[in-house]
Amino acid sequence: MTTPTAQSTRRSPLTRAAGDWLDHLRVERGRSEHTLRAYRRDLDRYLRYLDGVGVRTPEEVREHDVAGFLAHLRTGDEEHQPLAATSAARAVVAVRGLHTFLAVEGQVADDPAREVTPPTPPRRLPKALTVHDVERLLQAAAVGDTPAALRDRALLEVLYGCGARVSEAIALDVDDLELGRADEGGGVVRLFGKGRKERVVPLGRYARDALDSWLVRGRPALARGGTGTPAVFVNARGGRLSRQSAWTAIRAAAERADLRGEISPHTLRHSFATHLLDGGADVRVVQELLGHASVATTQIYTHVSTQHLREVYAQAHPRARRAPGAG
Repeated sequence: MTTPTAQSTRRSPLTRAAGDWLDHLRVERGRSEHTLRAYRRDLDRYLRYLDGVGVRTPEEVREHDVAGFLAHLRTGDEEHQPLAATSAARAVVAVRGLHTFLAVEGQVADDPAREVTPPTPPRRLPKALTVHDVERLLQAAAVGDTPAALRDRALLEVLYGCGARVSEAIALDVDDLELGRADEGGGVVRLFGKGRKERVVPLGRYARDALDSWLVRGRPALARGGTGTPAVFVNARGGRLSRQSAWTAIRAAAERADLRGEISPHTLRHSFATHLLDGGADVRVVQELLGHASVATTQIYTHVSTQHLREVYAQAHPRARRAPGAG
């Protein structure tokens, strides 16, 4: 690929067009210098690529040129390593922004980048704790017999036992619970998900018992300072517990349990789904319990479960791994 001189690059119509767009972003859109520097680097590489394929002006750029640049980013060259999907996507966003600007401003008749979509980054599998680590976390949340300790244990039991989102858990009102009798096992809880879509989820015995202890022995002590809120989970002032306080409770329990890595409310939701599938639950049942609109969203957990099966197989089967020194 031919690399143009600095002087020819500065004076080219494409470079002037890129400069106009960056000025627009700075002055009209108020973009940060950090963002502008990143776009400038991406566009500099783009202009060098266009020069190498013989494109000199914005009017000459065609869709295959933009698509070719994307392929070039993913394969790399003598000067650059191949870019990951995330980095390549950022560069394509810069290129598309440039061409959209030129089309809107009337500098070109058409937008050649309109149909070129950024690469989709690989979807990260959700992180799930082992059953043992979940038990350690829940035990760590139950340190002491204070109202706050009873609340935090009940909160974590609901997040893991029901697969609830943190927003669903803190939005619970007392009327949303049906605990039943202790000798009958768990009860049910009514959760309101995205779009206020309602679902009823079983409460296991552990979650049921933790909620009962909190409602009987912990909540009355804290709710006295409030204004008669119907919330299940209340803070020290008697008001509804916030998302931030829920996160703080989980982080504190994770530290006491000496669990490494980022542990969040969603970690417990992921663990709920993964452990159900590992235990043989049907994916459509898990979909209903999680409140997913589509089973496709739930199926990502089947990949986690499959990975778990591979790990168990590799550790347990006598011929899963090549013996040392085997030919």
